[in-house]
Amino acid sequence: MSTDKRSAWSYAEGFHSEDELMLTARERARELGIESVAPSVAAALTVTATAIAPLHVVEVGTGAGVSSLALLRGMGPQGSLTTIDPDVEHLRTARETFVAAGISLSRIRSIAGRGQDVLPRLTTGAYDLVFIDADRESAEEYVDMSTRILKSGGLLILHHALDSGRVPQPAVRSLSTVSLRNAARILQERDDFTTFLSPVSDGLLLAAKRPR
Repeated sequence: MSTDKRSAWSYAEGFHSEDELMLTARERARELGIESVAPSVAAALTVTATAIAPLHVVEVGTGAGVSSLALLRGMGPQGSLTTIDPDVEHLRTARETFVAAGISLSRIRSIAGRGQDVLPRLTTGAYDLVFIDADRESAEEYVDMSTRILKSGGLLILHHALDSGRVPQPAVRSLSTVSLRNAARILQERDDFTTFLSPVSDGLLLAAKRPR
């Protein structure tokens, strides 16, 4: 990467400021050893949710609620979030974040469980947006399962799509890299999806389900 491009990337990544609520959520995440989405990713989620005004959103990987809060801030007051995490302590901490932000808990369905177990139980074609930020080794499974629950015109967002720059390197065959590489390929090869890969943070893959 040239010096100019590196400078531009650094400027873009540092462009976003966050308020005390978000910073507190990040501190809670650090205390629990959770890797939160970068401020640039949080901003992208809020802008995206504001633009498409989803009524029903699924998040795979709650963490301490940083990405959840970013999504909820963009969604309209009628929007509901189903957030999935296998760790009940993560869900409890995220709940504290929602309460502190003044978000009605009636808008949030927190499910303790693995994405592989929960996603198959969700209603087919019922969700406007799915955000995946869970264990990278299972990204391929999550993407495959999420395509079923998305509405026509719905949007799927996959975090860590570049896996720290390893996905573009064919020689790298780690479990997480292969899973993320396959997840992207699945979406690229489907005629009913159109995709866009952004290098923001560690990579965001956006895939829109074509309207029927």
